[in-house]
Amino acid sequence: MNTDPGAFIITADESDAGQRLDYVIASHLIQCSRTQAANLIRNGFIRLDNLVVKPAYRVRSGEKIQGRIPPSEPVDIIPEPIELDILYKDNHFIVINKPAGRVVHPAPGHETGTLVHGLLYHFPDLFCVGGRLRPGIVHRLDKDTSGCLVVALNDWAHQEISGLFKTRTVYKEYLALVHGIVTDNIGRIDRPIGRHPVDRKKMTVNGRHARSAQTNWRIVRRFPSATLIRLYLKTGRTHQIRVHLNALGHPVVGDRVYGPRRKVGPLEVSPGNRVRVPRQMLHARYLGFVHPASGKKVIFEAPIPKDMTEIIDALSSHLQPEASSFLHSR
Repeated sequence: MNTDPGAFIITADESDAGQRLDYVIASHLIQCSRTQAANLIRNGFIRLDNLVVKPAYRVRSGEKIQGRIPPSEPVDIIPEPIELDILYKDNHFIVINKPAGRVVHPAPGHETGTLVHGLLYHFPDLFCVGGRLRPGIVHRLDKDTSGCLVVALNDWAHQEISGLFKTRTVYKEYLALVHGIVTDNIGRIDRPIGRHPVDRKKMTVNGRHARSAQTNWRIVRRFPSATLIRLYLKTGRTHQIRVHLNALGHPVVGDRVYGPRRKVGPLEVSPGNRVRVPRQMLHARYLGFVHPASGKKVIFEAPIPKDMTEIIDALSSHLQPEASSFLHSR
């Protein structure tokens, strides 16, 4: 029996076919980035059907990727007394209402002040869960996206909840304010997402080696210059909602990466009346899944943040009073 916690075996499926080996590994192993995977391949820690190949090798369906991720070198992450808005806590996981502006884990340019620094201050045992750079982290939210984020408190819960995300059995509902008036009441965006061919920091529906991505949406309220919509994710690609809404022709209000530059700035709520938009108006409102210990379905709600409600209220003030009633119901 293999007791090496870093060992893994991945059997490539049809969705992996044609993708780079380092990309496939990173997409299957949440604790392993693409850069890390490439380095491990070059150093012989990862092989394909027991053969040494290059990180750029194009994987075929049915091939077995075998390897191990060696223990991380000690990382100097100093816990910081960052306040956490905890929506739920038990012995296995917590659900946090992540504020906009907070990066989830350390990365170049964000070596301090991340959510992980705060988690390690309040939960010191997390140092041993899921990797030194991303302790307890099961999934991520963009820096300027607020809302529900689950954090595992032990290795068993980390593995179980990560499996739920991988099998797409997690309910993820977002609230977004987008530019323009969306005419349909309900819809589905089914367009693959891949890395932008020129700007490596961006994703696009026209990227090479794109992977399937599905976003369902429903109108909440239309305003003269914007539309409030609910979004239900079937997949969880990087920047999925922002990329899909931009492809739909209705980028998220305040999105400085995917929104047209001319639309970044104050939002017009009525002729001559504008409000400041401090960040992208995207909020992970609900998160639901089967509790790994009890087997019962659980769902968590993150209240809509003040900066978002203020803009919605400003837009609603020029409509009927019932326009903002959705804020208090699901």
